[in-house]
Amino acid sequence: MKKLVSTISFLIAINTCLICQVSIDFCPKALNIELNKICGSNKIEMKEFQLTGNQNHCVGLGKFFCLPETLAALGVKYVYVGRVNTCRTGGCSITAYEDLEQTKEFFDYYILYSATATIRNVKIFNYQSTHGQEVTAKSWLKQFANYNGKEPLVVGRNVDAISGATISVDATSFDIECKTKILLQILSKLGV
Repeated sequence: MKKLVSTISFLIAINTCLICQVSIDFCPKALNIELNKICGSNKIEMKEFQLTGNQNHCVGLGKFFCLPETLAALGVKYVYVGRVNTCRTGGCSITAYEDLEQTKEFFDYYILYSATATIRNVKIFNYQSTHGQEVTAKSWLKQFANYNGKEPLVVGRNVDAISGATISVDATSFDIECKTKILLQILSKLGV
């Protein structure tokens, strides 16, 4: 009986971990701290963009938010918060939207954008992968500042490669380029 209870408890714990893996904190503490530093207010309302079906598919588990005009005047108007899947059981891949039933290694991050969809800052706030932690370094992420989606991000050309972190570097660059282009499309459709 003890072995059965122990096995059931173990399975519940694993199931809970898998469920937690799917959920993303769309208002992480690191984002609140950064926005507070920019505008000096603890209460910042982020309004989620309502996306169409095709845009929703491209964004995956992430979300875009619009910030108040007070922040736009200080250089930050939009936020993207999302997840990048880097590896899965049995191998690594930068495919962004694989089957969620498989165990994944991932990281959650946010991008702060100006009113013109130019990147102001990128921060990885939840790194859940066994390799490639070097991409979380502020010094590496700062190279994405001022990226505006007009040219592709190519590792080794305009994005610094990191030995031993190839999948994380490729996945980060791909996702940042993709999300910036999606934001530009959203703003274009809104006439902004």
